[in-house]
Amino acid sequence: MTEHICYAGFRKKVEMQTKTGAERYFEIRGKSDAYRDAYQRERASIDEVDRIVDAIEERRLALGLSKAELARRVGSAPESIRRLLSDKHSNPTLSTIVSLAKVLDMDIVAVAKRKRRQTA
Repeated sequence: MTEHICYAGFRKKVEMQTKTGAERYFEIRGKSDAYRDAYQRERASIDEVDRIVDAIEERRLALGLSKAELARRVGSAPESIRRLLSDKHSNPTLSTIVSLAKVLDMDIVAVAKRKRRQTA
């Protein structure tokens, strides 16, 4: 939305920031504790996947492999690997992660989290 404001005979065009429907929806939903907790859990999961994909990308670069060469070695379409490693928040399957790690000579390890101490 654009609004024109006049100051002493000068006209200035000002771009107004309007919220999208999605932004308004999440603003309202975000007031709920249950929704906020669920969002934070999902955000943590997404961040974890992003860290794994980032580690794979760093390893690919360290080995000097192109995305196309990595795709060839994995037996995948180059555009799939390019999209996986280029998207901000890709969501690869575990089998894709394992295949990439194998080709890049990486280990995927699941480690139990230490229990947090409860304070009284």
